[in-house]
Amino acid sequence: MTIKKNEADPRVIRTRRLLQDAFDSLIQEKDFESITVRDIAERATVNRATFYAHFVDKFEILEARLMESFMTIINRRISGHEVLNEETIQSIFLGLCEFHEGLSTMCKRRNTSLVPVFEIQIKGKIQTILLSFIDKDKMLATPNAQFLINTASIMLSWGMYGAAYVWNNEGRLISAESFVKQTMPLVMNGAKELLR
Repeated sequence: MTIKKNEADPRVIRTRRLLQDAFDSLIQEKDFESITVRDIAERATVNRATFYAHFVDKFEILEARLMESFMTIINRRISGHEVLNEETIQSIFLGLCEFHEGLSTMCKRRNTSLVPVFEIQIKGKIQTILLSFIDKDKMLATPNAQFLINTASIMLSWGMYGAAYVWNNEGRLISAESFVKQTMPLVMNGAKELLR
């Protein structure tokens, strides 16, 4: 039987935070594969039933943590942007670099299995953010326009994600700002359909 919990209740918020903090500390010590629900619950000083009242499994807590981190970075970066332009795209791209760099810091141990698990969700979130800046009348103009805008947003989100991922994996040989500045001409060439 699932108990309906009030997400706004301070006790619920506090317990979720305890569990997420416990997970954060464990991921720095162990590989994700070797972390158990029992480990998380013990570190948070709660029982396993309490864990399961908040999360289905360790993948859900990982997803919550990664998406929270990603959206905090992106929302800070695009705050104040009202239209999709080069500056907005650059801010999103820098946010992706920052997210990947933070992921490396959060997961100090080798956790190669983490990124592919949520890669598609993050790309989808970027696409949604890009499309949220598009004028809705423009999106509905014709089926062909809608198709092109959707395809361009997919290509742009996947391209920026992939470039930021490789930049991070290759050791961040140059700063995120330099990397993004050097690659923005390529990105903007692909973004032409969205900016028309």
